[in-house]
Amino acid sequence: MIHWRRARVQRVIREWQGAVELEVALVPSDPRTGGDGPDAGTVRALAYPALVGRPEPGDEVLLNAGALIRNLGTGGYAPVVAVPDRLPADPGADGHLVKARYTPLQALVDGADEQGSAHHGVLRDADSVGGMPVVTADLHSALPAICVAATADRPGVRIAFVMTDGGALPAWFSRTVDGLRRMGLLVGTVTTGQAFGGDLECVSLHSGLLAARLVLDAHIAVVAPGPGNLGTGTRWGFSGVAAGDAVNAAAVLGGRPVASLRVSAADPRERHRGVSHHSLTAYGRVALAPADVPVPDLPGEFGERVRTQCASLAERHRLVPVDLTGLPEALAASPVILSSMGRGLDDDPPCFLAAAAAGRWAAGLLDPAAD
Repeated sequence: MIHWRRARVQRVIREWQGAVELEVALVPSDPRTGGDGPDAGTVRALAYPALVGRPEPGDEVLLNAGALIRNLGTGGYAPVVAVPDRLPADPGADGHLVKARYTPLQALVDGADEQGSAHHGVLRDADSVGGMPVVTADLHSALPAICVAATADRPGVRIAFVMTDGGALPAWFSRTVDGLRRMGLLVGTVTTGQAFGGDLECVSLHSGLLAARLVLDAHIAVVAPGPGNLGTGTRWGFSGVAAGDAVNAAAVLGGRPVASLRVSAADPRERHRGVSHHSLTAYGRVALAPADVPVPDLPGEFGERVRTQCASLAERHRLVPVDLTGLPEALAASPVILSSMGRGLDDDPPCFLAAAAAGRWAAGLLDPAAD
């Protein structure tokens, strides 16, 4: 199940919070290396220093190259598994939460909700997020559009990203999260389930939402996976089904669920044109609690198609039309790159406007007197 490769670090390409991107040359003497394409020559690799140390030029590294060889959506990277000749020192005191459990790279982290945590007293009996708007999305690419729109309408709003384990497990993989944090559009990230690497670590989505509200003092939480979600072209075989579970979690904890729609005018797959079947399944079948569903006021026949597709969700949820005035300009000025399925804002505006509509609606739910 794993395609192992040895490689030599040539240079450091760039770094961001928690990650180092490398150019590495595959070792020719490795009998598994040969042929054309990603099995030969140089490739891009990604190392997480907190797990494997910081590789330097000249180091030999051990790679997991399977997804790269199979041309899957890994961002074009082979993850660094180890720097075998220069192992990092043992970490200091660790917590007791084990993420990526029973895999060769399981990591011990300090959980915000575990005994001994400085936040355990706050979270031990916590049972409500006090009406906090919780925006749910099935793609990581929705996150910046949601944050940009909410911040444009409500400068200074405190937004926390609650990351599920439906995509990348390390939060460090996301340059989007790093950019949003540096530009002040996120107050922090809470990684839940098997995901790790956030500012706070939690066992479950429920405790993650509580930590976002009670520890990070967020006004709005955005629940979405990391990059690289999984789909199979079937009704139920996609990681975004968790968006429906997130609606339920937000409702159980006294939050205000806001269901962001996945919309596209450019996706070549008919099942994702207009409102994606993923949104219709997650919100129409999985979400048992009612949510606000912001419907972007898109023009023309395409806008009418989106409104028609959303009609079935009205049986359980509140469909709320959202005016888009000013949002195209706000998105165009986004401090981080907007990209979804390889398409940017100019390629597929409705994709990002639908997410931005959810951010606008969530910001409008806040008490005008709130800090």
